[in-house]
Amino acid sequence: MSDVPSRPPGAASDEPTARGATVPMPMTKPVKQLSASLDANQGDGPSSEPTGPSPKHPVAYLSGSLTSALIAWLCLLFSQRVVLYFSLHPPHYSARIAQSIATAIKTLIVGMGFLSTFSSAFVALGLFLVFIRSLSRAKAPGAS
Repeated sequence: MSDVPSRPPGAASDEPTARGATVPMPMTKPVKQLSASLDANQGDGPSSEPTGPSPKHPVAYLSGSLTSALIAWLCLLFSQRVVLYFSLHPPHYSARIAQSIATAIKTLIVGMGFLSTFSSAFVALGLFLVFIRSLSRAKAPGAS
C-alpha cells in the first residue's frame, strides 16, 4: 500500500519545490468543464457579435500623415547631421579591432537614422493615400 493519502478531485495538491518544501497547488478543471462554463456565461449579456471598428474621419488620416511626415523630416535632418559629423570626425584607433568596431557602430548609427527616415516617410505616404481614398468613399452615397 502507498503512504500517500488520497485526495478528492478538485482539492489542492502539494508539489515539492527545489528545497524540498511543499507548496499547495490548485487542481485544474478538465477542459470540457471550463468550456461549458464559458459557454454558459456568454449567453447572459447582450449580443456578443463583433461590430468591427468604426470608420474614421478623413481628417484623422491626414493628421497622421502630416505627423509622420514631420517625423520623417526630423529623422532626415538628424541623419544628415550624423553623416556630416562622422565624415568630419573619422575614428583614429591604433588597434585594428577597435577601428573595425568603431566603423561598424558608425555604420549602424547612420543606417538606423536613414531607416527611420524611410519608415516614417513610407507611413506618411500610406496614410496620405488612405486619406485620398477615404475622401472618395465619403462622397459615395452607399459607401461602406
